[in-house]
Amino acid sequence: MTEYGFDRASDEAIIIRNNLADRVIKALKCAGLPAFHEGEEGVAGQGGAVIRVEPDAETISAAVSVGWRCDASQISAALEDVTSGLTDTPNIHYPGRIGLRMQLPIIRILLSSGIIATPSDDDMNPDHILVFGQMSDLPPGLRPSFVPPNN
Repeated sequence: MTEYGFDRASDEAIIIRNNLADRVIKALKCAGLPAFHEGEEGVAGQGGAVIRVEPDAETISAAVSVGWRCDASQISAALEDVTSGLTDTPNIHYPGRIGLRMQLPIIRILLSSGIIATPSDDDMNPDHILVFGQMSDLPPGLRPSFVPPNN
């Protein structure tokens, strides 16, 4: 069981998911972005791409996702405003806005690396990116045959 009472994925499934997460981290680091596993030791408060591996046996969408986390000082500023009773300040909106602005570049980096990624349709985490696997995981007939232009 996972922390929320759902059946846990098999050890084999978790290994596959972690391998995919490692490939995501490698692709983002090769592009020069900080990237790390959620909950990884020594990254508390660090800004960058946070890669989450879903431990549940059944997932509603992707078993691996990516979110952008701002620097700890920016998160602290937003938290300070919220705890002071403020509800509409630049500090409060900044982390979400930056997460949304980082979404498309991260997806492009992953797609360029052969990793299938798409924006999340989750209202609670609209800035997250869903990762489904590598292009090479697809049967040949389903692999994209086009080369995207360099934008």
